[in-house]
Amino acid sequence: MAGTPDLYEVLGVARSASITEIKSAYRALARQYHPDYNPGDSAAEERFKEISHAYAILSDDDKRAAYDRTGSIDGPSDPFYGAGVPDFGDLFDFFFGGQAQSGRQRAPGRNGEDLRVDIEIDLDEVLTGADREIAYRRLAKCETCTGTGAEGGATPEKCTTCNGQGVVSRVQQTFIGNVRTTVTCGACNGEGTVIKKKCPDCAGRGLSPIDARIKIRVPPGVDDGVTIHLPGRGGDGTGAGRAGDLYVVVSIAAHPRFLREGADLLTILPLGYAQLALGDEIVVAGLAKEQHPVRIPSGTQPGTQFRIRAAGVPRPRSGPRGELVVQVQVRIPEKVTTEQTEAIQALAAALGEPAPTGEASSLLGGLFKKLKK
Repeated sequence: MAGTPDLYEVLGVARSASITEIKSAYRALARQYHPDYNPGDSAAEERFKEISHAYAILSDDDKRAAYDRTGSIDGPSDPFYGAGVPDFGDLFDFFFGGQAQSGRQRAPGRNGEDLRVDIEIDLDEVLTGADREIAYRRLAKCETCTGTGAEGGATPEKCTTCNGQGVVSRVQQTFIGNVRTTVTCGACNGEGTVIKKKCPDCAGRGLSPIDARIKIRVPPGVDDGVTIHLPGRGGDGTGAGRAGDLYVVVSIAAHPRFLREGADLLTILPLGYAQLALGDEIVVAGLAKEQHPVRIPSGTQPGTQFRIRAAGVPRPRSGPRGELVVQVQVRIPEKVTTEQTEAIQALAAALGEPAPTGEASSLLGGLFKKLKK
């Protein structure tokens, strides 16, 4: 995506860097640019956000793999992959055990869970794109209590331990000095509220499992393993928490005649000896019932490839179609009649080749027949 910085350059690591190297680079840069140590420095804050964003993607195996494939991150112009943007106030949690305090108060509640659904399409649908209706289970706000978790939909009471913030602050000594951090409130489990009488249907969770359905469009040219990101289609959050995301992972079913290599297709076409020797005009069946005429010149050797332009699959994001590569092989009959044997022997003689005797007329074959009598 144009204008997007290279995330590996942002952290100052190689593309082959291990997760340990990525974490180490992030720690060093985070200590340098964290807003708590650069008060009022907007440039440092922006740099910290950029560093944190890069770490949020490269520290996640799935998001890193998607970024490595496309060189892009989630945005309006990229419908294929979702990297997500982290809550930058929470990024110190992985080595401080709490959230960095940057002058903001955390809204109580929990984010909804992200969900994954796997679907399969066939190669013809890679050519045209495919529509799918996906059925899956998700946690949604309980209808009985309207998501409050309290009996009758009553409003939960503010937690007196954290004063409704869902977190409590503490000062902790670390390798970079005293750092004020926040941890999830144990009294309310981060909700910011407590429930005296729980809803009997959701047991106070505020969420209940439901069956959900959604229609999606798989665009033409998708690769095997592509992930389609649907923000907000995962589980509902609680309180001020946002809804989770839905990730649809697409796999391509194996085709009986074609092997896919990027946007190109490879197929093996058996032809008779006479067709290869004398030449022929044939028609090769492609995807979606397409028919492609191919001229076989006389004297074509087995293994010769013929390339048909714009007969493969589209490249991602409405790119041109690849090629259909047709590799010819000679088709040898498994059994031949007496007349066919004589014709083959006559052809060998006409070509000046050694005359094949064949199993039926060989000396050992004739002797074996006599012994059986």
